[in-house]
Amino acid sequence: MAVKVDEEKCTGCGICVDSCGVEAIKIENDKAIISEDCVECSACISECPQEAISPEE
Repeated sequence: MAVKVDEEKCTGCGICVDSCGVEAIKIENDKAIISEDCVECSACISECPQEAISPEE
């Protein structure tokens, strides 16, 4: 299950960066960017206070 970021909801708070165990998320231009290094653990989904990260369909 890949994950995606809704740029309209993302505030760039960085909580997802801290929750990522493989350092696959960075903040760029005040938005979360998920790299190809993502292991799809979904930790960021539950940690995002803006609900800006979701499973990719």
